[in-house]
Amino acid sequence: MNIQTTPYGQPETVAFDRWELGLILGLYGRMVAAGEWRDYGISHLSDAAIFAVFRRTAEHPLYRIEKRPRLARAQGQYSVIGMDGRILKRGHDLKTVLRVLERKLIRAIG
Repeated sequence: MNIQTTPYGQPETVAFDRWELGLILGLYGRMVAAGEWRDYGISHLSDAAIFAVFRRTAEHPLYRIEKRPRLARAQGQYSVIGMDGRILKRGHDLKTVLRVLERKLIRAIG
């Protein structure tokens, strides 16, 4: 495996860009307002960026929103993974992938 490095010799990490974080945090804010989510954590790793959503801080994440650029040409770099490890939605467009969680918001409010 070929690991890319920065000019300073540190391994590069995958991160969410401003537009991606805007979409994710917009959804997060709506879910917090609905009382569904309470906390989040972000991890930037060498092969993935992960936004984990928690109901309570000390729990396992309810959902993980992952960006894996190496899968961009295959099944898509974005995915939403449930607490049990099942992939709920995967795709090339983050907005489309996040719709699986938007449906849960509609059920929570309705």
